Amino acid sequence: MEFQDVVRRRKMIRNYAETPVDPAIVERAISNATRAPSAGFSQGWAFLVLDTPADVRRFWEATTDDLEAPDDWLTGMMRAPVVVLPCSSKAAYLQRYAEPDKGWEDRAEARWPKPFWHMDAAMAALLILQTAVDEGLGSCFFGIPPLRDQAVRRAFGIPDDFDPVGVITIGHRVDDEGAAGSPSRRVRKPLDDVLHRGTW
Repeated sequence: MEFQDVVRRRKMIRNYAETPVDPAIVERAISNATRAPSAGFSQGWAFLVLDTPADVRRFWEATTDDLEAPDDWLTGMMRAPVVVLPCSSKAAYLQRYAEPDKGWEDRAEARWPKPFWHMDAAMAALLILQTAVDEGLGSCFFGIPPLRDQAVRRAFGIPDDFDPVGVITIGHRVDDEGAAGSPSRRVRKPLDDVLHRGTW
């Protein structure tokens, strides 16, 4: 698929068929994710892939109370056969920038204007979303409810020095033109409303 088509077709899909996803596609998506920008080439990311029915079920058990009576959103999302948790490691970045070629020996988090560890993992996540589109699949990025973070960590043994930055579902999309999502209720802002040249 042409790159512009991938960009144009990318949107959050919330309704999936139960058809399995080729494991080679998932591996390609993760491989592509590792091509994302990375401050200092710290590569402080990791990707937890859940691609068996039992593991996917454990994810939803850890994040919701509504498994027996799910709403439409949860019903559609739970059918996705693959769930990926991109994770970031602040420790990896603080360690990397304490190395001789960077020289921030105190590893002070205050030196960072923004949490690049999260930003780099988010850019990696976008490459996963784009790979799914390129392969003719649907995907969705969403967050773990804060009160469920520890339950997810316990369920899958996520170490303390890694933080999930979100969740990506991947699967064969179900075409439902009437799907209720923000893009169906809100128009995309014109480029002139968001582009500023030379000054705001």
